[in-house]
Amino acid sequence: MKIKPLADRVVVKPLEQLEAKVGSIYIPDTAKEKPQQGEVVAVGPGKISDKGEKVAMEVHVGDKILYGKYSGTEVTIDGDDYLIMRESDILAVI
Repeated sequence: MKIKPLADRVVVKPLEQLEAKVGSIYIPDTAKEKPQQGEVVAVGPGKISDKGEKVAMEVHVGDKILYGKYSGTEVTIDGDDYLIMRESDILAVI
């Protein structure tokens, strides 16, 4: 991967949702909700506290996470979609 996040940011690959069908009705991509699960693919070094100490990151590369619906900034790198978000936007590790 050619991206290295800074401070307390992480790069997340959103996990794809399964195709949704309700009865015989197909739900188009535009009506689907954004996925709220992803896999961490890159982690920054951590932020600096007010006391000048580096705060270690709690998530690691390979962790499966849950994040808020509108968290992060969407970017496309080499044709793949990713989210860059702060560690504080991550709700849980699953």
